[in-house]
Amino acid sequence: MDSTVHTVDVALATGKPLRSGELAALAGISTDTLRHYERVGVLPAPQRSEGNYRLYPAHALDRVRLIRRSLSVGFSLDELAKILKARDQGRAPCRQVRGMMAEKLSRLETEITELLAMRDHLRNVLRDWDERLNQTPDGQPAKLLETLSLPATPKGKNNETLSRTRFVRGSNGLPRPAR
Repeated sequence: MDSTVHTVDVALATGKPLRSGELAALAGISTDTLRHYERVGVLPAPQRSEGNYRLYPAHALDRVRLIRRSLSVGFSLDELAKILKARDQGRAPCRQVRGMMAEKLSRLETEITELLAMRDHLRNVLRDWDERLNQTPDGQPAKLLETLSLPATPKGKNNETLSRTRFVRGSNGLPRPAR
């Protein structure tokens, strides 16, 4: 039997607390991440052993997994801290959570629309530059950057707003509007 599975089975069956290294290994994160989760309020501070080691209840693994899944779909630690605090106090913030997710989806859809517009613009720029390069003698400047223009405006944005839009590199390496 895998020792990780055994540790979880023993902890769940006996109620034996998990030390931070054990919990971190089971959750696939570092002990630093566990401590960070405590500091920001998404993971309750655990009890301490006589030697001052952190001792997490076995159900803390479920909490860490919930945190990881929530982060993966766009919730921030600050948002999670508020949501989990409400849950821990016996409240049901489900409608609030659903509203937050709907807002995240709306922002994502807007971002996708803007990225698609940027992609189309860059394709047009490259076509124009290819034509210019084909017409420019070797060794002569084609002045490609001087030909750049603003991309077509997405709905609801005027050229002035778009020209002030700052683009940053997204996690996928592509430009996206900065928030």
